[in-house]
Amino acid sequence: MDIKNNNFISIEQVTNQYLNKNKPNKSGNENGVSFQDIFLEQTHKTAEVKELKFSKHAGARLESREIEMTSEQLDRLKAGAQKAGEKGISESLVLVDNMAFIVNVDNNTVVTAMDSAKAQEKVFTNIDGAVII
Repeated sequence: MDIKNNNFISIEQVTNQYLNKNKPNKSGNENGVSFQDIFLEQTHKTAEVKELKFSKHAGARLESREIEMTSEQLDRLKAGAQKAGEKGISESLVLVDNMAFIVNVDNNTVVTAMDSAKAQEKVFTNIDGAVII
């Protein structure tokens, strides 16, 4: 302890060190990460394209209706589901070429699928939006 050069700890510093150690720092949290950093990280996570899942029902419909999709069509279906999510749609009809898919956007799951031959009625229920890709 060098008193001449002021290299000693004051009583206030010791008090703050021990009594305030559970208080958050100036950045607003204990880890020193700013709100902006956390916000940007969470925004980036939600912007990422999630893997699109197919329900058992949708898988069975694809098989029974002999619907085959190319990887390009699957990518377009994913893009359509993502666009629906960005618009706040939770149950979306996504039209890709001559195929129609009902997608639960919240769960990122294709609920059912049909081609134009099976969609003769052209009536879709229980949706709150549509995306044509």
